[in-house]
Amino acid sequence: MPAVSQPKATHARYGVVGFSLCLAAVAYLDRVCISAAAGAMRSDLGLTAEQMGYVFSAFTLAYALFEVPSGWLADRFGPRLMLARVVIWWSLMTALTGWVWGFMSLLLVRFLFGMGEAGTYPGISRAFSRWLPLDALGGAFGITVAAGVFGGALTQRLTVTCLEHLSWRCTFMLYSMAGLAWAAAWVIWFRDDPHVHKGVNQEELRLIGSHPPKPHPPVPWRAMLRNRGVAAICLMYLGTIYGWYLYLTWLPTYLNEARGFNMRAVGWLSAMPLFCIGLSVLGGGWLSDRLCRRFGLRWGRRLPGLIGLPLAIVALVAAVFTSHPLASALLFGLSAGLSALGVAAGWAVCLEIGGDHAGVVTGAMNMFGNMGGALSPVVLGCCLQRWHSWNHGLLTVAFFYAMAAVCWLWIDPLHPLEKRLKQAEAPQRDQENGG
Repeated sequence: MPAVSQPKATHARYGVVGFSLCLAAVAYLDRVCISAAAGAMRSDLGLTAEQMGYVFSAFTLAYALFEVPSGWLADRFGPRLMLARVVIWWSLMTALTGWVWGFMSLLLVRFLFGMGEAGTYPGISRAFSRWLPLDALGGAFGITVAAGVFGGALTQRLTVTCLEHLSWRCTFMLYSMAGLAWAAAWVIWFRDDPHVHKGVNQEELRLIGSHPPKPHPPVPWRAMLRNRGVAAICLMYLGTIYGWYLYLTWLPTYLNEARGFNMRAVGWLSAMPLFCIGLSVLGGGWLSDRLCRRFGLRWGRRLPGLIGLPLAIVALVAAVFTSHPLASALLFGLSAGLSALGVAAGWAVCLEIGGDHAGVVTGAMNMFGNMGGALSPVVLGCCLQRWHSWNHGLLTVAFFYAMAAVCWLWIDPLHPLEKRLKQAEAPQRDQENGG
């Protein structure tokens, strides 16, 4: 009898990754455009540097505060509807940004914007936990975060071009449409459970290692708060994202006012750190997966951050104190890229520690990260307002990078929440058996 050929696995899981790439890019498109338009907005609305710092931070603070609730919603109700809700909300807030009339209205709209966008990455994390095999998580997070940062980098250049032909108000209205298109396509194609997706066969389900969903267990808040790895990864991300928000908010203004570049040059040079972050996240995710296969999960996840962050500090200090403007811009790009080397590994660790509660753990990490992001532009704006010097604010980034590097020594994917729960339940079972 002729041998029966084994059916090949379908590739629907790649569609999930593709949607995630587009989502990340659109998220940064809507989030980053305000930094390139900041000069025009300050002039039109009569805002001071300190007020603009608060505007930058309003989005990030709201984004941070609503990360954990949004992550829980993704765990509880699935990423299909939750991500659609997130994208529709933030698209409407992007459009409303073009209708503000002063400081308070802009502050309110940006806060509501951040509140709506919270849950983007916890939702993606939850989708990945159901659709992707474990050994592909580092690379998948790497390419997704990289797509977002590349989107942000292109936004800097695209926004400068739009502002040459349109007002900043029309530019925000235009950007809002991309998210609405994504949300419609996502709801039509995606399913929370790959078992019910028409494009998935049994061979792909076996490759994914996905089991039919079961009722979602209660969140083990006590075990989560006592887990050293969760605390360390939250503080690590706080320090890393504090630095990132320099590039997402104040860097274009710094290059223009402190280094003397014209706005056309600023459009390219301020995009460079974001491109470097994207490449580093992409390469860091691949590197982490490779290191895990060679050195085990613990050091495979730790090493990219332990290597990249100290080197980022060196490049940052050199960028601040060099007298050559172009060298400064290039060194900022190098520092940004090095700081991002461990980011994809951090997202993968959230799934490895969180398990069924990956959305909540991811939300916690991203909440602390965005608290750092909310703090960063305010500190830089206040330093600029008080001392009329950029150096004081810029050097705080080096401090936070050092804190993040130390935290990587305490991050351990081999101690997930499930293990902590079993250890906590064991004495209770022994007592019951003994009684």
